[in-house]
Amino acid sequence: MVLYLCCRKLCTSFLSMCSLSIILADLVMTLLITMVWFLGAERSVVSPCFLLAHASATYGALPLPMMCLGLMDYCLEDAYLCNQSTFCKFLRNAFLTLLVWMLAVIYSFGDVKAELMELDYMSGIRVLVCEVEESTLITYFILGLFTAVICTMLPFWSRIPQLVKEADRLSEMREEQENQRSDLLFISTNYGDTKNSEENYLEETISPRPPLWFSLTLGFGMVWMPYLTLSVACLVFGFGVPAYITVNLLWLECTNSLLVGVVFWVKSKTLGPYSHLPENVCLWHIYWHLSKGTQQQQLPIAVFNPSKGKKNTHLYV
Repeated sequence: MVLYLCCRKLCTSFLSMCSLSIILADLVMTLLITMVWFLGAERSVVSPCFLLAHASATYGALPLPMMCLGLMDYCLEDAYLCNQSTFCKFLRNAFLTLLVWMLAVIYSFGDVKAELMELDYMSGIRVLVCEVEESTLITYFILGLFTAVICTMLPFWSRIPQLVKEADRLSEMREEQENQRSDLLFISTNYGDTKNSEENYLEETISPRPPLWFSLTLGFGMVWMPYLTLSVACLVFGFGVPAYITVNLLWLECTNSLLVGVVFWVKSKTLGPYSHLPENVCLWHIYWHLSKGTQQQQLPIAVFNPSKGKKNTHLYV
């Protein structure tokens, strides 16, 4: 469900390929654990401790290389990668994803001790336990991101309901505009009418407008604050969660939204709200217009006046 909601265009970016790989890895791990459970520890080739210990180490080694390669992928998207075909992007992302998983598996075999250990659970009670790892990087990442979003929103706390309402209005009007343009490519008009329609496109209702960094943070927080809050609550109450649970699709898509938002913010200074970044669950374009206004929201359309011939044909970009 998370993959369907967050990844509209699969395999077009490195992190979307990583999302698909995590689903496949979770499926393989579930099947292996199920097989061990049906066969029993005595008849199974590997023990449950072996599977869980190596899985936690493998998943724990994934976050840093995935974040670095994902950020590099988005930074280079408007350079030369955007000219590559979809098939070339698929092969590149598949190779990098497979390489990351291979290195993580190799790391787990060289660092993990998958033997059962005897532990004094209570006085007079001894239990056999298996050591699994937590992902320290994800712990600090979630705490830092949650704190940063809260601190960013504090100066504009009283205006958040009004800004969210305005963002919803812009989103609805953008959907109406896209529906109209999907049915009409060539429009009979003239330059003066087009200019007036751009000036009166939307009524400006937010004054003063918030800075761009806050608008993009608000767009990110509206989607991912529930996940961050639940994760921080687990950390505060001391719930130990192995890496093969914390390194999940929700974390990866949250990281994906963060990286896309940062790259979008940097590139919007020169490209405006339009770039070659892949679609994301956060509405970055809407929150860009929340800060910069709506006069630049008109998308490129071809304008043709058949009654006046080629001399009065206008192309607005």
